[in-house]
Amino acid sequence: MALITDANLQEPGKRYFRAFSPGDDFYEALIDTHRDLTDEQSAMVNARLILLLSNHIGDISVLREAMKIAREGV
Repeated sequence: MALITDANLQEPGKRYFRAFSPGDDFYEALIDTHRDLTDEQSAMVNARLILLLSNHIGDISVLREAMKIAREGV
């Protein structure tokens, strides 16, 4: 059984040489999304992204588990 923290990033139809490559692609896209934004704009983008992705996931139990894990150690 996969854990919520296990990597699960992929692009349909794209073959990756290394298992971590899709995560690298996501990280690069995320950094590009924040490029040239102020701290306030970046925080607003993060808030909007969280809401959009939460709506896309749509499973409240998955979202609760993710929030619990995200808060651990903070």
